Amino acid sequence: MDFLSHIFAFDADSPLLFTQFYFWGFFALVFALFALILSGQQSAISNQRMHLRNVYLMFVSWFFYYKTSGLFLLILLFVTLSDWLIARGIKNSELRIKKFWLCLSIIIDLGLLAYFKYAYFFTNMINDLFGTGFRVFDVFAYVGNGFAETGRFSVDTIVLPVGISFYIFQVISYTADVYRGRIQPVRNILDFGFYVSFFPQLVAGPIVRAEEFIPQLYKPYHLSRRAFGIAVFWILNGLAKKIIMSDYLAVNLIDRVFDNPLLFSGFENLFALFAYSLQVYADFSGYTDIAIGIAMLMGFYLPMNFNSPYKSQNPQEFWRRWHMSLGRWLKTYLYIPLGGNRKIGFGTYFWLSVIALVSAALTGWWIWILVPFAVFMVGVFVWDKIISHRSSVISNQQKLLYSNLNSFITQVMGGLWHGASWNFIIWGGINGIGMIINKIWRETGWHLRFGAMTLLTAGLCVLDYTTNLPAWRLFAVWAAIVWIGTAIRYIYFLCEGADNKFTKAIGTAWAILQTFTFITFTRLFFRSSSNLDPASANEVAWSTAKNMVNQIGGAWNSAIIPDFLWEYRWVVAMFVAGMIIHWLPTNWKRRYRLWFAKMPLWLMVIAVCIAIVVIYQFVTADMQPFIYFQF
Repeated sequence: MDFLSHIFAFDADSPLLFTQFYFWGFFALVFALFALILSGQQSAISNQRMHLRNVYLMFVSWFFYYKTSGLFLLILLFVTLSDWLIARGIKNSELRIKKFWLCLSIIIDLGLLAYFKYAYFFTNMINDLFGTGFRVFDVFAYVGNGFAETGRFSVDTIVLPVGISFYIFQVISYTADVYRGRIQPVRNILDFGFYVSFFPQLVAGPIVRAEEFIPQLYKPYHLSRRAFGIAVFWILNGLAKKIIMSDYLAVNLIDRVFDNPLLFSGFENLFALFAYSLQVYADFSGYTDIAIGIAMLMGFYLPMNFNSPYKSQNPQEFWRRWHMSLGRWLKTYLYIPLGGNRKIGFGTYFWLSVIALVSAALTGWWIWILVPFAVFMVGVFVWDKIISHRSSVISNQQKLLYSNLNSFITQVMGGLWHGASWNFIIWGGINGIGMIINKIWRETGWHLRFGAMTLLTAGLCVLDYTTNLPAWRLFAVWAAIVWIGTAIRYIYFLCEGADNKFTKAIGTAWAILQTFTFITFTRLFFRSSSNLDPASANEVAWSTAKNMVNQIGGAWNSAIIPDFLWEYRWVVAMFVAGMIIHWLPTNWKRRYRLWFAKMPLWLMVIAVCIAIVVIYQFVTADMQPFIYFQF
C-alpha cells in the first residue's frame, strides 16, 4: 500500500519531473499502452482508435498534472469546461453576444491567473499606496475546508499552481481565435480537454495555439524512422542541457552567489550573472526540447520555442528567438490589438498612464514622473491626431513611434507575466527600453551615433566621479566600452571601409556580444525575483539586485580573480563550452542531429545508453526543478 500510495498520491516535495527516473518509468508504461491502442490500426476503425488515443492521453495528462500540482487539477478542469462552453456560445451567437462571451472568458481566465499569481503583489501594492493592512485569504482553501476536515488547507497562503500561466494563455488564445473566426470550436469536450492538458508541454510550454495543435488530433499516428531518431535526440539534448549544464552551473556557483552576493567579489558576482544567462537558457530550452521529443514520439508536433537566442544582434531579434511561443502570443493578442505599428489608441494611452501612475506612486516621484509623462503624451497625441494626419499614408516615423510605444507596453506586460514582483516589471521595462533605443539607433546616421555616444559616456563618467555610486560606475564602464566599439566602426565608416566582409564580421560579433551583455544585465532583475516566497518577493528581490549591483560596480580586487578561475575551473569550463556549443553554426547542429537520427538502431541504443550514464553522473543530491515551473 505504501508503494501504491507513492505512485498514485501527490507529494508536494516530489513533483513529477522530466529529470526523474520515475517519470521515464511512467512514460514507458504510457507509451506501451499508447502503442497497444494503435496496434493493428485499420482504416475502418482508425477514427475510433484516434478518439480512444486522445481520451487515453487526456487522462494520462490529468494524472501527470495531479502528480505535479495535486488538487490544482480542479482549476485545469474548470477552465477546460468553461472555455469549451464559452467557445460554443461564441459560435452560435450574434456579434454583440459574442463580445459578451469573449469578455466572460477573459475575465474568468485572467481572474484565476491574477488571483493565484498576483494576490500578494496587488495586496502589497495597495498596502504600500494607502497604508492599509490587508492580508491575502485563500478562498479555495476555505471552500475545501468546508468539504474536508477543518483546517486541512491553510487559508493564510496562496500557492501558485504549476503551469497556470501557460494553460491560461492557451485557452485564451482558443476562445479569441474562435471569436475571430480563425478556427471552429471543438465539438468534443474530450478532444478539447486533451488539447489543453497535453502533458509534455502542460506545465512549462511551449504555448500551443489551437490552430496549430487541434488539427493533429484527427490525423492518424505516423512516426518515420528519421522522426524517431530526431525525437530521441531532442530528449537526450534536453536532458543534457538541464542536468549537465543548467543544474551544474546553478548548484556549484550561481545559487551560492545570488543567495548572498555580499560574500562574493565583484568579479564573482559578474561571472555568476553571465553564467545565469546560460543556465536559464539551458534549463528552459532543455525542458522544451524534451517536451518536443516526447510529443514527437506520440505523433504530435510542438512549435519551436528557442532559436539560438544568444546569436541575436539586437534586443528585438533576441525576443524573436527566445520563448518564441510566448512572443507570438503577446504579438497576436496584445501588441497587434493595441495597434502594432499602425496606430495608437485608447489601450496604448491607458496602459502607459497606468504604468506612469503606479511608478510615481511607488517611488514618490510624482512631479518628476507625471509632468514629463503628461508633456510627452500630449505631444504624442497632438502629433498623431493633427500633424501626422496631413497625409493618408502612414510614414516611417509614425510606424516607429507606434511600434515603440506598443512594444514597450508588451514588454512590461511580458515581464509581469513572468512573476508577481516589481523586479520582473523592471526587467520587462528595461527590455522594452532597450528595443526602443536599438530601433532609434538603427535609424540614426554614424555621425550622430558617435556624437551621442561621446556625450552619453562623458556624462556618465561625470556622474560616476561626482556621486561615486556603483550603479553609475557600471553604466559609465559599459558606455565607455560601447563608445570604443562605436569609435572604431565610425573610423571605418569615415574611411569607407565599413562595407567589406571583415568589418561586417567584426560588427556582427560586436553586436552579438553587446546584445548578450545587455540581456545578461537585465537577468539581474529576473533572477533576483525567482524562487521566492510571493509574500516577500518584492523586498528580497530588490535587496538581492541592489547588493549585486553594489558588488559589481564597487572596487575590485583583481588578485582574487586567478584564485576564482582555478577554484571554479570546472564551472568556468562548463560555461565556456556551453557558449561555444550555442554559437556553433545552425547548419552544423542540423547535421549532427540528422547524423544521430540516421544511425543504425543498434548503434543508437548504445549511444543512448552511454549518454544516459554520462548525463546522470551530473545529477545533484536534490533534483533541481525547472525554472519556468514557477511561472
